[in-house]
Amino acid sequence: MPSNQRRAVRGALWLLLASMLAVSIAPAAAADPGTAIEPLPVSPSGVEPVPPPSAEADAETYAHCMKLAREDPHAAQALAQSWGRKGGAHPADQCGAVALIALGKYKEGATRLQSLAQAMVTAPATLRAGVFDQAGQAWLLAGAPVRAYAAAGEAVALAPGDAELLIDRAEAAAAAGYFDRAVGDLDHVLQKDPNQVEALVYRASAYRALDRLDPARADIDRALAAAPHSVAALLERGNIRRLEGDRDGARRDWEEVGRLAPGSAADMAARANLEHLAEAPGAVPAAAPVGKAPSP
Repeated sequence: MPSNQRRAVRGALWLLLASMLAVSIAPAAAADPGTAIEPLPVSPSGVEPVPPPSAEADAETYAHCMKLAREDPHAAQALAQSWGRKGGAHPADQCGAVALIALGKYKEGATRLQSLAQAMVTAPATLRAGVFDQAGQAWLLAGAPVRAYAAAGEAVALAPGDAELLIDRAEAAAAAGYFDRAVGDLDHVLQKDPNQVEALVYRASAYRALDRLDPARADIDRALAAAPHSVAALLERGNIRRLEGDRDGARRDWEEVGRLAPGSAADMAARANLEHLAEAPGAVPAAAPVGKAPSP
């Protein structure tokens, strides 16, 4: 799946705060025996040491750093470095990596997140899985879908029943051209929740890529029955309708995307398909591929 097409549908990737809870990461990271601990600072009286920051304080620092990563990534980098020198450990490292991603340094951010996830050997499995998952998403933005799939696989291995991780691995699989594997992961998600709209849309896209239009149409119809105004589902139904030869139906779906979400990534993809439809009436447009899209 070409990364430029994927981005047109998926829009901006907001890894920031995804998969991580500030209230849980700080205590887990503080327990890492491999973290260098600085001596306790001495109080002004020179008699009693100043106590170390509490878990609550670490959680507040983490939440503030991740908020900065969204709003001012340069400031987040500075805070993460300072916090790391004071024993911030894994949470500080993660915030610094996410700030790099916010600055568009996807490869560097992905490398740091993956190294961090590998180092977090004493952290809870679900927490570690979340960092691997973030690394996978960053590798997708870096245009390295095979590495994204590998990182997503590490995440699923640590938390095999997590539907969100399976969906993310399916996204990476599709990006790498492993459409059958994407369908397999989405099958597991939909066995537990048959009306999970996001999974239905992605599986429809994967079926379409495999030229299996009947199951693709069944999935997208079910998605729209559950969420009639999902721009992701409407965009995908337009793609499927065009391949079925229903040009008018495809046009209506893509125009509806523009009415529901003007200026969005999905709208840009729909507009591109409409222009292609007008310019080459006998050709099939390059339909938006499997990938995360704006929320229904």
